Formats: sequence, C-alpha cells, structure tokens
Amino acid sequence: MPHIHIKPGQHDHTVSMFIVRIDGNEPKIMFHLHKKYKVYMQFGGHIELDENPWQTLIREIKEETGYDINQLKVLQPRTRVKDLGKVIVHPLPIAYTTHNAAPGHYHIDVAYALIADHEPYGKHAKAESNDFKLFTSKELGALPPKKTYENARKNALFILKNFSNPHWELIPASEIASSF
Repeated sequence: MPHIHIKPGQHDHTVSMFIVRIDGNEPKIMFHLHKKYKVYMQFGGHIELDENPWQTLIREIKEETGYDINQLKVLQPRTRVKDLGKVIVHPLPIAYTTHNAAPGHYHIDVAYALIADHEPYGKHAKAESNDFKLFTSKELGALPPKKTYENARKNALFILKNFSNPHWELIPASEIASSF
C-alpha cells in the first residue's frame, strides 16, 4: 500500500512482526532481505484505511511469510488488561515506535513478537521477498550495520533474550484473531 500521508512531517501507521523460530537447537529470529532497502529486517507493512493493527498483522504475515495465523503464538506480558467489556483489547506490542522512513516522512510502528515451532504451511506472495534468513542472537549481533537497521536488531535481540521469561506468556494468535 502506498503512503497515505505524503506531506512533509506526516506519519503513516505500520505493523511489524518479529518471528522467533523455536524448532531448532536454539531460538532464531526470522528476517527477510527487504527488496527495496536491501537490508535484513522484520516483516510488516502499512495499516490500510479499513484495518486495525491486528488485521494488518494477519494480512501481512500471510503475504510476506506464508504463515497462517493458526501456526503462531503471540508473546504477551502475563499482567495486562485482558477484558474491557464491549471494547476490543488489542494485544500489547513489544515496541511502539516512530522512525524516519524517508526524508520528512515518518512511520509509527506497532511491533509484535510471534513464536513459531515449525516452517510456514503456505507460500508467501510472489511480489514479496523470498530471501529469508534465521539469525541466532550471536549472528544478529555480528551482522554488519549496513545489513540491518539498528532498531530491528535491538528489538530482535530483546525478544530472543526475553521470550522465555516467566513474566511473558504465549497466546495462540488464532484466539486474538477471533476477537476481530
């Protein structure tokens, strides 16, 4: 989707997904080589006008990775607001940030941590990057700065370090999806 806000200083809302694969000897973060920027980074995209952040996550995860939402779990703090009556409670992001996406244009990003214990069942969309790589913490730390964005690296390292912390729990993403 093209940028909605195109005037200097305006912000578009985006969603990012950091996928941790736990089906190997050690946890690894799944990145893709972005076709335009030529750096390894998390998956994600723009929130379209008729979507909320969680609907964007569901659409983008399928398009960019081939994962079905039923294959993933969402990392959430154990202590959080879970029910507000008739109001939909969105899952809490790992990070909620603003970054410069282009000269004078910004993205407000909602970043989620997802856990997968196997490869995606489906295929990503043909227009999307097909250069996926799994990184351990050590490999991610050794990745040259020109090969990834520092905020992507820091988010990924935080998730890899903390996803098994007892203060977090894994919620089936399909349970969250059924709320929307």
